Amino acid sequence: MSQGKKAKTGFGLAISHSGVILRISVVGTGYVGLITGCGFAKLGHKVSCVDIDKNKVEKINRGEPPIYEKGLGELLKEVAGKNLTATADIGPSVSGAELVFIAVGTPSREDGAMDNTYVEKAFLEAVSYADSSKAIVVKSTVVPGTTDSLAALAEKKLGKKAGLDYGLLMSPEFLREGRAVDDFFNPDRIVIGANDSKTAEKLASLYAGFKCPVMKTDLKTAEMIKYASNAFLATKVSFANEIGNLCKALSIDVYEVMDGVGMDKRIGRSFLNAGIGYGGSCFPKDVKAIVSCFKQNGIEPKILSKVIEVNDEQPYKIVEIAKKKIKLNGKKVAVLGLSFKPDSDDMREAPSIKVIEKLLDGGAKVKAYDPQAIGNARKIFGGKIDYAKTQKEALDYSDTVFILTEWEAFRDEKLYAGKIVFDGRKVLQKKSGSDYDGVCW
Repeated sequence: MSQGKKAKTGFGLAISHSGVILRISVVGTGYVGLITGCGFAKLGHKVSCVDIDKNKVEKINRGEPPIYEKGLGELLKEVAGKNLTATADIGPSVSGAELVFIAVGTPSREDGAMDNTYVEKAFLEAVSYADSSKAIVVKSTVVPGTTDSLAALAEKKLGKKAGLDYGLLMSPEFLREGRAVDDFFNPDRIVIGANDSKTAEKLASLYAGFKCPVMKTDLKTAEMIKYASNAFLATKVSFANEIGNLCKALSIDVYEVMDGVGMDKRIGRSFLNAGIGYGGSCFPKDVKAIVSCFKQNGIEPKILSKVIEVNDEQPYKIVEIAKKKIKLNGKKVAVLGLSFKPDSDDMREAPSIKVIEKLLDGGAKVKAYDPQAIGNARKIFGGKIDYAKTQKEALDYSDTVFILTEWEAFRDEKLYAGKIVFDGRKVLQKKSGSDYDGVCW
């Protein structure tokens, strides 16, 4: 360890790390791993990021982010080759670290349960290079009991026991895609799960300068906090959409309704924006995984099962509305917005996928535009749709427009004069100069 100084983050927070600079290994360079690594490197810690994809490793070392995330490009460029390096070799990275973060993906299986394959492999590899001076932190989102099971697996296969041969922690991430860099530097809370206070304190020292509550608990509770948080937020979205569907039938603007509802301090306004549903890498798989966990424990998850059902159906609402106004077969339509949310290129479980598939099924010809997600869209749709290089090109293609992501550039009312607009995200407000309809309003 060496002495550190207060770091100006550039994200509205000056963080001090209490005079301690740690050597950190981050296994996995997706949204969570790369942003976590860059964040700690910015604060002065020495970070080694590990990924099996050598192309990603090379990009990171050149200061080029392999994903788009607001603010990440500037941050990576600042730390790459200085406090942060990337490697495909996990051994030296873990051997030279005091804290090892496991931040690999935990995708859904076909039955909705979490697939532990990647996290198990990464954990076992990390433990094989670990000793009593190191602590391994599970950062990946895993269902309650997983971290304990990983430790049992390591003891069975490697003979290494958590608490004796290495420290074991679980610290969930709460990063919002599109705002993840800011969330790293300005978190609502830090949750540290550990089975012993000494190991917990080691991780807590890393966050000593952060101005937010630090909650210390056991491993399973830490895991459950993450799932309960995402499940509740997803529930708010599906609740708003279900109320919105009724508001649509009654000619009421659900956004105005939720403005009133959100004034209640017990409820709050966030995550009550009705529309075509939630997507991304977290909510869909996390809600499915906790539903599976309920069932494995003999409990019927009545509320969360309906949350999934409402969300699965919601993207189709906007196409149903469109069919009442236009004939889809042979119709040219422009789609603005592909990523599941703005300031991200992520199309995992994006509602736009279902909307476009439904439009294609109806015989429509689609030209789509997104400021960042075109590359990922090509992997999904290939040549089934056309791709516009600019927003103007998409709008010139057709007099019928579907707005599916709330990018700021789409909010200019003048763009839609004379157009038939189907708005899935309440991007437009005045609704002037166009034939406008929204999915829930």
